[in-house]
Amino acid sequence: MFDERSPIYLQIAEQIKNDIVTGALAEDEQVMSTNQYAAFYRINPATAAKGFAQLVDEGVLYKKRGIGMFVSPNARDLLRTGRQDGFFADVVDPMIREAKAIGVPLRDVIQHIRKYGDS
Repeated sequence: MFDERSPIYLQIAEQIKNDIVTGALAEDEQVMSTNQYAAFYRINPATAAKGFAQLVDEGVLYKKRGIGMFVSPNARDLLRTGRQDGFFADVVDPMIREAKAIGVPLRDVIQHIRKYGDS
């Protein structure tokens, strides 16, 4: 499940974010506790707690004292907006720059993209 490319706590946070974006975790749904998460994935509870704390700081999760952690009501929209912004900055803008650099007309790029949208 976890790889060596980034710290485990960041991978935990990313996995939970993915679950929210895809709808596997709904708004106001309770998530596993850090201890349950640590036991399930056989990791240090402090590592799981660090990932959860990051999500709380980002407004993706919130705590109900004595009950546990829950998905924030606006988490999915928040995450999707951030990913959309990142998509354009990380994928579309460099693609356009590369197309210009190698002489591919923008209309050809758009036509190619439309082929995927129609399938």
